[in-house]
Amino acid sequence: MRLAIYGGSFNPPHRGHVGAARSVYEQLKPDKFLIIPTNIPPHKELVANSPSPAQRLEFCEMAFSGLPGAEVSDMEIRREGRSYTAETVDVLQGQYPGAEICIVMGTDMFLSFRTWFRWEYMLETCTLAVLSREDDDREAIEAFKALLERENGAKILLIPHEPLPMSSTEIRALLCEGKGAAYLPEKVYRRIVRKGFYGAKAELGWLREEIVRDWLDEKRVPHVLGVEKQAVALAERWGEDVYNAAAAGILHDMTKNQKKEKQLKLCKKYGIMPDKAEIDNPALLHALTGAAAAKDHFGASDVITDAIRWHTTGKPDMTRLEKIIYLADYVEPTRDFDGVEPLRALCFEDLDRAMALGLRMSLEEIRSRGAEPFRDTVEAYEWYKRFE
Repeated sequence: MRLAIYGGSFNPPHRGHVGAARSVYEQLKPDKFLIIPTNIPPHKELVANSPSPAQRLEFCEMAFSGLPGAEVSDMEIRREGRSYTAETVDVLQGQYPGAEICIVMGTDMFLSFRTWFRWEYMLETCTLAVLSREDDDREAIEAFKALLERENGAKILLIPHEPLPMSSTEIRALLCEGKGAAYLPEKVYRRIVRKGFYGAKAELGWLREEIVRDWLDEKRVPHVLGVEKQAVALAERWGEDVYNAAAAGILHDMTKNQKKEKQLKLCKKYGIMPDKAEIDNPALLHALTGAAAAKDHFGASDVITDAIRWHTTGKPDMTRLEKIIYLADYVEPTRDFDGVEPLRALCFEDLDRAMALGLRMSLEEIRSRGAEPFRDTVEAYEWYKRFE
């Protein structure tokens, strides 16, 4: 029986890990193939904001679920403490007596193998399956392989494999910049963004696709994309964080299509206590539920969710991003009403004067319909009218 084990911190498990596992399976043809995430890596500390061992195990189950023959094992996580491969080999020898145990590793780990805990014991009892790239230092690998075979009687297999040109460290850095979706399995990426692991921010292209596909009706898409475009332009004009402006623009109407009953269910889910005026007007509710849903589903930061929260009514003394999203929603390119062009131009000249004009126009429109303006909008105008 041939038993292959592929261990690591998998922090996070990425497409390169999956591709490496596929090469191992195709070339070794193991009877059993275990993917084993470590509990605590023995050679390094996990970075801040990393998932827990149990969460990394879940990520591995997501990442490797489509790989034939692969089985994700929790044996090192259940063992707790630092995870040493030699101790895992001890357990597996007891479970599968007589099996050929193949330890899968990359060339960097192979060349440092003599630093591993009980490395001589593993050379006596296991086969090393080394994932070898064409651009690796072939001379060093062949020399070290020959040395271990000569001095330790080691059994070493070199498995040709071209890896993903991106390490876990580099992927984590990309995630903090709102990039990196292409390097991760979809389910893993989604969970990382939702929970904010590694300080991840949703990639804007991915976020846009998610919102358009799952949250908006066809008629609302041009408006949302228009708000994003307008918010980015205003952010660039006024020195605001462009990523935050774009993300808030994409997310601001994510619950707008929900009917009143669903809006109230979302309020209950997120612990939102709407007042009577908000309950009577579902158009007001979507700002509340949208902010909460943006944090829940996409890990949106507080500055983004605050901008979503106030994009419909406004409020006194808004932050710059809150003003940008309020105004972008009002004057985005698909809007066409009397006075929109002067207001659109004013947004690039003076944000506070634009807020005063926009709020006054909003109040006039509401009252022209015989409706009672919402108090937040009235209070916002009372605060901003000093800039008229």
